[in-house]
Amino acid sequence: MLKWALGVVLVMAAGVGALGQDKGVPGKFDFYVMNVAWGPQFCGVPGAGPDCKMPAGFVLHGLWTQNFDGSYPVNCAELPGPKNLKRFLDMTPDLPLLQHEWDKHGTCTTLKPEAFFAAERKTYTALVVPAAFKHFDKDAEMKTAAVVELFAKINAGFPAGSILLSCNKEKQLTAVEACFTKDLRPMVCRGLPSCTADVVKIQAAAAAR
Repeated sequence: MLKWALGVVLVMAAGVGALGQDKGVPGKFDFYVMNVAWGPQFCGVPGAGPDCKMPAGFVLHGLWTQNFDGSYPVNCAELPGPKNLKRFLDMTPDLPLLQHEWDKHGTCTTLKPEAFFAAERKTYTALVVPAAFKHFDKDAEMKTAAVVELFAKINAGFPAGSILLSCNKEKQLTAVEACFTKDLRPMVCRGLPSCTADVVKIQAAAAAR
C-alpha cells in the first residue's frame, strides 16, 4: 500500500493542472476532479468571498471538469445558477464561492444547476475522511505518503491512483482531490499534479468533517 501511495504523488506541487482554457465548450471534457479543501486553507481558494470564515475539517471546494492532457474548460456559458444557493452551504460554506464554482465549472457540464450541485454532493459524500483528521487541535506534520494511505484504506472502492494530495510552496496541506468518471464513478486520475513534499504540514482545525 505504501508503494502505491508513493506512486500517486506526482511530479508537481499543488492544485489541478495549469493548462486551463479561457473558455470551454459545455460537455467537452474527459472526467471530473472533486476537490475538498482543508479548512484552515479554505478562505484562500480562488472565488472565496471577502467575508469567508475558516471552517473546520475538509469542506468541498468544487467539482471540476478536466481533460486527460491536463487542460480543463472554464466559464463555458453564461447561465444562472440555483435560485437558493444557501441549500449547499453545508458542503461549501461560502456563498460567493458557490456562485463562482457554478459560473466557472458547472457551466462546462451539460447539467442543470440543481443536477450539478447534486453531483457535487454525491462525490463529496462518496469520499470518506479518515478519523485521524478529526483530532488536529494543534499544528502537525505527516508524511505525504502516509496521508494518501490513510485515505486509500478507508476508501476501498476507489482504485489506486484516484486520490491525490495538494500542498502549497510552504508544504502545507491544502486539499485532497479525487477523480470521477463522467457518470461519477471513482477512477484513476490522469494528467494531474500532486504534492511532491515528503512531509506535509497540517494546520490545526478545531473539529473535522
